[in-house]
Amino acid sequence: MELEKFYAAGYRGSKGFTQHDVQTANATGFGAAADDYMERGIDLNEQLIRNKPATFFMRVSGDSMVNACIHDGDVVIVDRSLKPVTGKIVIAVVDGEMIIRRYERSFHKIRLVPETPKLSAMEVGEYSNVSIWGVVTYVIKSM
Repeated sequence: MELEKFYAAGYRGSKGFTQHDVQTANATGFGAAADDYMERGIDLNEQLIRNKPATFFMRVSGDSMVNACIHDGDVVIVDRSLKPVTGKIVIAVVDGEMIIRRYERSFHKIRLVPETPKLSAMEVGEYSNVSIWGVVTYVIKSM
C-alpha cells in the first residue's frame, strides 16, 4: 500500500526571516561587502494588516468618496476590530446595504458624510437601522 503525499503551502510568512537567511553563492572565497546589509523583501500582509482575523478586503463601487481619493473599483482594507473615530472612513450597514462614508460624531449626534457634492450627509438617529461594520485602514488603487 502506497502512502499518500501531502503538499502544504510553502509560504509560512516572513516575520522570522532575517538578512542572514539569504543564501549567497561564493565562488571567490569571500562574500561581497554589501551582503551584510541585504534586506528581505516587503511582505504587504505584514505591512498593511494589523489584525488578520478582523481584516477584510472590499471592492468599492460608486463615486460617493471621490474627494477622499476612493474611486469606483478601488480595493479598501477594512479592520473590524477598530473603533470608529471622528474623521475616519468607515463601512456602515444601512438597512442591510453596505456603504462607505466618513464618520463624524459630535455630542450625541452621529453623521455619515459622503465625499462628493452629489450626495448629502446622513444623520444616524437613535432608532435608525444603521451599524458601523468596520474602519477603512488602507486603499489599494490600480494605476
